[in-house]
Amino acid sequence: MESSKDFAGFIRRIRSKDEAAACELVQQYGQAIRIVASVRLNARLRRELDSTDVMQSALGNFFARAAAGQFDLETPDDLINLLAKMVQNKITDKERRQNAKRRGGKQSNPQNIDTMDVAGADETPSTIVSNLELLEKGRELLSPEECEIADLRRDGQTWDAISAKTGESADALSKRYSRLIERVKVELGL
Repeated sequence: MESSKDFAGFIRRIRSKDEAAACELVQQYGQAIRIVASVRLNARLRRELDSTDVMQSALGNFFARAAAGQFDLETPDDLINLLAKMVQNKITDKERRQNAKRRGGKQSNPQNIDTMDVAGADETPSTIVSNLELLEKGRELLSPEECEIADLRRDGQTWDAISAKTGESADALSKRYSRLIERVKVELGL
């Protein structure tokens, strides 16, 4: 990205579910994110997880949440830091699940290589983008006021700018938006 204006446009394209922008993001940042995942995976987790799987899972989560307008990203560094944190959180969650299994007396059983899925076979960039159609179904569950807030976030508006338009505080809007995202997830069974 050459300028902050170019980057803002790129993020708007991501939020509007532009498949070319999604592919561009994967091309520009995918390798760096996969390296972060590779460095953070411990030997025990590497038996069950590939860095590409972690990267794709984090990107899928990012695309869905970005389309919902959840992130305020102003620079490429903000994007890289966010994606790196999402990768770290995915790995931490996997470690917690593994540790919980061990505490419960269950050891993780290695799978026969013939029965394993190919790494990332179910989450390609086009699949990730097509899954964003769920967001459209979620919009049907929103009130007109909630749709307006969601649209403003999707269009890249900051909480302060939305606050100026609605008269609600930026913090209250942010919290309300997070709750409505969670409500829609539950109602859609996600």
